[in-house]
Amino acid sequence: MPNNTLAKHLFHWESKAMVGPMRLRVVLYLAEALDYCISKGRALYHDLNAYRVLFDDDCNPRLSCFGLMKNSRDGKSYSTNLAFTPPEYMRTGRITPESVIYSFGTLLSDVLSGKHIPPSHALDLIRDRNFSMLIDSCLAGQISNEEGTELLRLASRCLHYEPRERPNARSLVLALASLQKDVETPSYDLMDKPRGGAFTLQSIHLSPLAEACSRKDLTAIHEILEKTGYKDDEGTANELSFQMWTNQMQVTMDSKKKGDNAFRQKDFTVAIDCYSQFIDVGTMSSPTVYARRCLSHLMNDMPQQALNDAMQALVIFPTWPTAFYLQAAALFSLGKENEAREALKDGSAVETRSKDR
Repeated sequence: MPNNTLAKHLFHWESKAMVGPMRLRVVLYLAEALDYCISKGRALYHDLNAYRVLFDDDCNPRLSCFGLMKNSRDGKSYSTNLAFTPPEYMRTGRITPESVIYSFGTLLSDVLSGKHIPPSHALDLIRDRNFSMLIDSCLAGQISNEEGTELLRLASRCLHYEPRERPNARSLVLALASLQKDVETPSYDLMDKPRGGAFTLQSIHLSPLAEACSRKDLTAIHEILEKTGYKDDEGTANELSFQMWTNQMQVTMDSKKKGDNAFRQKDFTVAIDCYSQFIDVGTMSSPTVYARRCLSHLMNDMPQQALNDAMQALVIFPTWPTAFYLQAAALFSLGKENEAREALKDGSAVETRSKDR
């Protein structure tokens, strides 16, 4: 599966923890998968854990078929630490349908906590109502106290020492279905991944500027823009009347010159002011000035203004890869990673076409 395991997203995430609505969706889908397996006569699942849950092209959670068992003796031992095995398995060495529910309770605890907590410790925290220690702090504001309490109640029932006291898969589905949030939002949006898994940054060749924008490496972007200068403005038309030329050109060019000097010296606040004066006069349209002001906004932690400038550069020069790449950098800064990847993809396609001509 292209989008990794649940364990990766819960225990080893890099830039962003899995959001609450997606975690609720994961446990519902897993309960539905177990219920489906039971309906098909496959009630036994060996060693259910976060590494057995995979995400498909659209980031929907899927239960791996590797744990399915035909009979209770198919699994010789649990591959996880013995602290996570159902108590009856420790006594008899056999898996029962109730053992699978116990493992689901462990998985539910993992999803809530973002950690692989031994069931006995999780039960102690639940009994002591020490919810703050058990529920992932990243879920603050995403799951209410009532919802968290209900999920912990379900987990404790699944982890009951006596197998006959545990709920069945069908009752878990019904309970979890009532807790779902953002049901109309696709999983790939909740996971902040591209739709269909068709496009990743690794799947295309990125130019040095595109690569720098994908990393939000503002220093590298500055070096490239400074080195490129205004050569890309040669393809843009500026029709000026003689009166505009004589009355306003000197002021306009002075503002641009001061902006360029500030940009070179990395005084980005002054660069913004000078480039704004150049733009406000309105006698010339320069995509490069918008690009430079865009980066200056990013340097001053003003991503929305940067995005506006990148989009304006595209209005002036619709086939300019630099504008697409800067748009991506601004979108990354705004946390809109899917849109940023699409901008990188579009810019790369435009750049490839221009080289093929």
